[in-house]
Amino acid sequence: MITIINPITLSKLLQRRVLLPSLTHSSNSANFSSSSSAGDSNQKRHQRYQKNLPHLPVPPLQQTLDKYLKTVKPLVNQSSFDQTKKLVEEFGKPGGKGEQLQKILEERTTCKDNWLSEWWLEHAYLRSRSPLVVHYSPSVSFPRYNFSGVEDQIRHAAKVISAVLSYKVHIDAKSVATEQMGKDKLCMQQYYSLLSTCRAPGQPMDEIHYHGAEAPPGHVTVAHNNQFFELKCYRNDGKVLTAAELESQLARIIQASAKPEPPVGILTTADRDSWCAAYSQLLNTNSASLKSIESSIFLLCLDDMPAVIDDKNAWRSDWALRCLHGGGSTQHSGNRWCDKTIQMIVDQNGGVGLVYEHSPAEGPPVAAMLDYVFDYCEKIREIDDCYVYDLPPPQKLKFKVDDTIRSAITDASQQLDKLVGTLNLTVREFTGFGKNLVKTHKISPDSFIQIAMQLAYYRLHRSAPATYESASLRRFMLGRTDTIRSCSIKSDEFVRAMTTGGSTNVELSRLMRDAIREHKSYVMAAVSGDGIDRHLLGMRLAALERGEKVPAIFDDNTYERAMQFNLSTSQVSCKADLCMAFGPSMTEGYGICYNPKPEKLFFSVSSFDNPEYDVHRFANELIKSMEAMQTLLLTNSKL
Repeated sequence: MITIINPITLSKLLQRRVLLPSLTHSSNSANFSSSSSAGDSNQKRHQRYQKNLPHLPVPPLQQTLDKYLKTVKPLVNQSSFDQTKKLVEEFGKPGGKGEQLQKILEERTTCKDNWLSEWWLEHAYLRSRSPLVVHYSPSVSFPRYNFSGVEDQIRHAAKVISAVLSYKVHIDAKSVATEQMGKDKLCMQQYYSLLSTCRAPGQPMDEIHYHGAEAPPGHVTVAHNNQFFELKCYRNDGKVLTAAELESQLARIIQASAKPEPPVGILTTADRDSWCAAYSQLLNTNSASLKSIESSIFLLCLDDMPAVIDDKNAWRSDWALRCLHGGGSTQHSGNRWCDKTIQMIVDQNGGVGLVYEHSPAEGPPVAAMLDYVFDYCEKIREIDDCYVYDLPPPQKLKFKVDDTIRSAITDASQQLDKLVGTLNLTVREFTGFGKNLVKTHKISPDSFIQIAMQLAYYRLHRSAPATYESASLRRFMLGRTDTIRSCSIKSDEFVRAMTTGGSTNVELSRLMRDAIREHKSYVMAAVSGDGIDRHLLGMRLAALERGEKVPAIFDDNTYERAMQFNLSTSQVSCKADLCMAFGPSMTEGYGICYNPKPEKLFFSVSSFDNPEYDVHRFANELIKSMEAMQTLLLTNSKL
């Protein structure tokens, strides 16, 4: 669709004024960095704080091996389990391979701030050759706003830019409020990698470039109709542009990009090897444009009017998908730069959202920034009349596209459209009850939801699902995540009893509470550094780095089964009614993200085309499972 904004509209936008909320922008120095004594004090305090964080421990070897056997038992038959047990015993015997690799990890803790973080970044993200879209980069959808058309789109997009720039003041000053988990303070380093950051394709692995450390950039990249513009957000005196000035600049961008151009951005959706080859070609003649995009604070995607969807639930699901992958080559996937860490998206029909490149940070820091953006935009009041400075127009970033790049664009478009066509997603707002009710029974809402997922999966598939839930390791310096394995012997006993019948509600309530307690215990161990997945990964990588043969337990069919996650899940809590979504990890599985609220629950479910793994069926079954478990919570028993 071609969008044309007429001169009358532009004139009206130039006359607008927006009064910012009390969370105002700080005046930055000429190089846009926080150079005040308060900023210096924050920097030093942050450095001291980081140094005082504990280092990630290496769990005891036998503890991990014992837990591993417990977690895989529900996933395999007895014969496979017996074989795995022999391999584990051989691996863990005194003087065996396990002890040798354990010693390497323990030695690594003495020379690294975090023995895991570099390995995790490299092997979980940068060495992967799969496309970032769907497979790695989550989206976050905002509730639908009451606006429509180009003028309203520009108006809200200007608010979004103002909000992110306001948040950037705290990031630059290292003054984001320190988070805690219980009494433990958390590592805040991921917050300072959100803005002015970009991934770049490479061989045999990608790189992450951080551009905000010494001289933070002062521009945002704006994408419209597959074209990219450099929008300078600060005047020469270092002050941030007002929202009214941003509106006038965005209007200029839309006027200058009325017709779509070849979608160079769609190249970033391809597998990393293909994108690396095209990127090398682009560097020859388009290095300045690439540098501008990669170094920008973030990328703002202005999408045109989508198909009108009146149903609230259908719209939210469709919008989450469009944030996740852009809709394909015929819609807005060329209006993206998927290597950019933060891409905010605003369309012309009330849609606001984000897609982010996962390698620099986990979901919670992104969610915290989006809560800030949402709250900031809600507080802005419009007032009449203001003088808008005469600003130079935003700079269009030109790309020279030759036959080789055109061919790469065609290939990337076909690859993406195939992926888009196979992905299904639904977003639900469950209002039956929320986390407050669960807490009244002295039960963890997260554990309750996870066991409900186990029940829903078993009811549909009659098998135990290998389950991934993200566990934060931010109690430790540079901590990322470990895995919470929600499927356990206790959860398996509960879901089987619920499905086969014959048990009383008192018996079922006891089994449910046992499963929930088991999950909670695993959570506490994982966030304390006593998970098993990263420990096992570390020993495997230690063997590979030494050029040794991978130990037999990692070539075992049981290990392979344990790593095929039928349920890939994450809780990402937001104060606002936001919902994150991501793709499943395999064809025989679901990707599930949830945001528990006091009186309701937002959750998304994704799957690839597979008649046995229907997202709507699973979402409905999850709701039924939570309702059934609520009934058991109310069972009058003292267990």
